[in-house]
Amino acid sequence: MIVQDWGTIDFHDAWRRQRELADAVLRLDHPDTLVFCEHPPVITLGRTTQDGSLLLSRELLAEQGIDVVEINRGGEATVHNPGQLVGYPIFNLTRSRQDLHWFLRLLEQAVIDTLSEYGVEAQRVDGLTGVWIGESRKICAIGIHCSRWVTSHGFALNVSNDLNLFNAIVPCGIRERGVTSLAREIDAVPSMQELKYGISRSLQIRLHADVSTYGVSL
Repeated sequence: MIVQDWGTIDFHDAWRRQRELADAVLRLDHPDTLVFCEHPPVITLGRTTQDGSLLLSRELLAEQGIDVVEINRGGEATVHNPGQLVGYPIFNLTRSRQDLHWFLRLLEQAVIDTLSEYGVEAQRVDGLTGVWIGESRKICAIGIHCSRWVTSHGFALNVSNDLNLFNAIVPCGIRERGVTSLAREIDAVPSMQELKYGISRSLQIRLHADVSTYGVSL
């Protein structure tokens, strides 16, 4: 696994670059790659987005410079904006384990491991993808696309981003729960570089441990 940092990048440009990278990873002439980036404000709608998940009109959002993009990842509506750490794992699961649920749990655990280093007790909630503080505040949304066992899209960890934009949607289609960020949970927020290092390290360690247990040689 290698790591790429795309900095702050327009969502459409990042989506295009993901597709190009996924093609290379599919051909097995490029290693599995974890991409980190941030996006200017944008709302994305996954494949299972329900009617009513967008609470403001596209026209009103456009007037505020906020694009609404329908994309091919799993899940429903979410927000990306500066101060949120976005991770795109472009992995060919034929190299490791052809199990999408296993891979989702792996991503969740890498985030949980990293947050624990800063005294944040994050967890899973049964039946709901993502990472939570308690059972009512989502701190990290996860939604991936998988084609021919190559993954794209990924996770969005709220670090110090403005959460007000989430009022424009029903986050992940869940009306009875809210969202939070590291800045709301702790006083000393780690840097983006620290979080990138922690997540990539945990993901690589757990990937190798799980794959070895599963009996696949890397």
